[in-house]
Amino acid sequence: MTASPDELEREHTLSTATTRYDELRMRDALATMAGEPHGEDAPPPLSRDEALEMLALSEVVIRKAGYGRQAMVRAARGAGASWTQIGTALGSSKQAAWEAHTRWIEEQGRQHDRTGYEGLGPEAVAEARGLAGEPDS
Repeated sequence: MTASPDELEREHTLSTATTRYDELRMRDALATMAGEPHGEDAPPPLSRDEALEMLALSEVVIRKAGYGRQAMVRAARGAGASWTQIGTALGSSKQAAWEAHTRWIEEQGRQHDRTGYEGLGPEAVAEARGLAGEPDS
């Protein structure tokens, strides 16, 4: 049975998801390089379930990295970084960095509204908005 990214996200940390993804990716690459027929030393190609697991794990890694990214944006703002500096660190414009972060804050608030415990509660959303401020000119 194929696990969804939501199921795997609960099961893995960023580190363990990345490790498992890398194991599958390496095995897939080695099997592809070995070609047909697969000798005794060549790893077998990924099964359908393993290929789907690798796909779901890639989504888990993207999600978890995204969560960490926004936490680091908050930390940078808390340490006094400008949106210009944050945009530079992210390889984007200050406007794009600010917009992505404010969308994340709003999504965290909606998540809390839906579940009552996940995401950011109203006070935390207000605090995060205050810290985010406006993109500097």
